[in-house]
Amino acid sequence: FVGAQFSWCLFCMICSHFLMCFPSQMRISTHVFSSCVQLFRHGDRSPVQAYPTDSYQESSWPQGFGQLSQEGMRQHFELGQYLRSRYRAFLNESYDRHEIMVRSTDYDRTLMSAEANLAGLYPPQGGQVFRPGLKWQPIPVHTVPLSEEKLLSFPMHDCPRYKQLMNETTHTEEFIKIITEYKDFLHFINNKTGLKNISVENVWVVYDTLFCESRHNMTPPAWVTPDTIKNLSLLKDFSFQAMFGVYKQQEKSRLQGGLLLGAIVKNLSRMAIPDPKQRLKVHDTTLSALQTSMNIYNNKQPPYASCQMIELRRDDNGSSWVSMFYRNDSSKDPYPLQLPGCSQLDCPLEEFIRLTKASIPEDRDRECELTSSDSDKEIIIGLALSACVLLFLIILLLTIFCWKREPQSSHGYQHVVNVEAAAHS
Repeated sequence: FVGAQFSWCLFCMICSHFLMCFPSQMRISTHVFSSCVQLFRHGDRSPVQAYPTDSYQESSWPQGFGQLSQEGMRQHFELGQYLRSRYRAFLNESYDRHEIMVRSTDYDRTLMSAEANLAGLYPPQGGQVFRPGLKWQPIPVHTVPLSEEKLLSFPMHDCPRYKQLMNETTHTEEFIKIITEYKDFLHFINNKTGLKNISVENVWVVYDTLFCESRHNMTPPAWVTPDTIKNLSLLKDFSFQAMFGVYKQQEKSRLQGGLLLGAIVKNLSRMAIPDPKQRLKVHDTTLSALQTSMNIYNNKQPPYASCQMIELRRDDNGSSWVSMFYRNDSSKDPYPLQLPGCSQLDCPLEEFIRLTKASIPEDRDRECELTSSDSDKEIIIGLALSACVLLFLIILLLTIFCWKREPQSSHGYQHVVNVEAAAHS
């Protein structure tokens, strides 16, 4: 798949998310609100790169490329306040580490978005105020190094079958139609930006840069007309669709977003059984990958600070229900989402599990067609590096030991014996 590396950046850099979960209980109508999983996109940021002919290079941005802006901080602070209002009866008035867990990708902008969100969600109360007048308190945000992420970054590149599917996607009638229709436009973008080999798969980099500059009131070049932006936006959205849909969507979901969906379904099932000691173990991901795996994706790039909510409720009979909402506009209430195939918005947990099962892999390594050598490669490399380091340390220790065993000559002043004088004495 041409531009696979750009695709990785698209979902890890542009759409990296952080996630909160509230493993607690609240009574709503005849249902007990048992838990809530929420996935967020980071807030407004600077572009991840500039094109060669761009007047605004990295020095034009206060913190450089890919960094959260003050507007992005405001967006997530406001979102935190909204969540406080929505779940007022669900959350403690003061921060309680047992009721919330936050996980973020290891990018500055996502970590800072999570922190801004938590500042709005949990202003310090009473004894939690450690400095009068400061309406903020530190709350942990968990992350792991990007090299160790297993469920959070999509699409993942360790899957030969997925790469094959993406290559086949570029040969589908729908994909070829887009390439043919926008061939001249892509050539135009090549010439104007100074970029080489712009394609349907990586044209998002141009749109992203122009979009960020526009939001920050930077004057665009003359060639950037409304039609140019419209075409770039259309191609960008299509590239998102192609990663997880267009061709063999369900199989792609099993190899990508279905991993996160499986983890969420597993934890929803566990949370349906009352257990005050239970903690929801969840991960962040791109909204697009998760929504596509449930076939509720609207084929549009999630906007800044957008939020996918998955709520679990239990009734007095012990039955559990799953409700989903999508907040992609801060001026409106979240949109309720109905899982395709489910008979109602509040989907019975058993039905939710049954309908999502087809998108969840049972053995991803097998479905990815990974060979034993592929799956063991990292282990072998790690062992080899460890052996080299150990050998170096042994040689170093032996060298030091031998050096200390040798007689050491004194480098200070020595008394010189007068042999002739000594003989006459």
